[in-house]
Amino acid sequence: MRNSKNLSKMLFAQNNPMAPVSETFRTLRTNIYFSIEARSKGTILITSALSGEGKSTVAANLGVVMAQAGKRVVIIDCDLRNPVMHKYFNIINNQGLSNLLSHDLVLGDTIHTTGTEGPSLITSGPIPPNPSELLASQKMMDLLQHLSAHFDTVLIDTPPVIAVTDAVVLATRVDGVLLVLKSESTALDKAKRAKQQLEMANAKIIGVVLNDVKIKRSDCNYYYYNRDYKQAQREADVLLKQAAATKDDNS
Repeated sequence: MRNSKNLSKMLFAQNNPMAPVSETFRTLRTNIYFSIEARSKGTILITSALSGEGKSTVAANLGVVMAQAGKRVVIIDCDLRNPVMHKYFNIINNQGLSNLLSHDLVLGDTIHTTGTEGPSLITSGPIPPNPSELLASQKMMDLLQHLSAHFDTVLIDTPPVIAVTDAVVLATRVDGVLLVLKSESTALDKAKRAKQQLEMANAKIIGVVLNDVKIKRSDCNYYYYNRDYKQAQREADVLLKQAAATKDDNS
């Protein structure tokens, strides 16, 4: 089980907003808003190919930098199998989305505030016996529609694509999907498979985040940050091009 204190330390954009990694999340924020056709509102699903690739860390920090920019942001922990979002913000997860979708609670009872300049958060609630069915329900669709009308951005943290169907179930209901891959860890065939499963559901993949890029230590931290950020972009581009080439060959 992942420790709450350790995960709260991963909230870089809140704990150290001037750090290079926090600037990376601000760049990601800008790119996302361009990707959803320059609209200031949208629902973004954040997932990964496999577990342990950092999708929840990306979702939490992205929510913080969007809120810091003055946007009304809500994060929904839709990982009803292994929820962790509450640990980033040190919120008790005794009730949340699963209760709401099971008709036990009203929306106002499940939305938490995370700070003056933080996003709102709907935690997962107790782990249900039927997560896929709950996420595919009409009540879930109604919830997304309601939140989209009251927030500028809705961020949805889901389980990995390959492990279960939950992410694919929701992928067609959002404005864009952000796929998180782990640098020097995610196998190319797994990245391809995740991309293909999302495309088969007609999901709109708006970008790939290459997470956990090793940044070299130096007195010139900003120089190395830029160099490794560009390296990360190149690696992500290679993965996408190879996946696209494979799709064309199979057409």
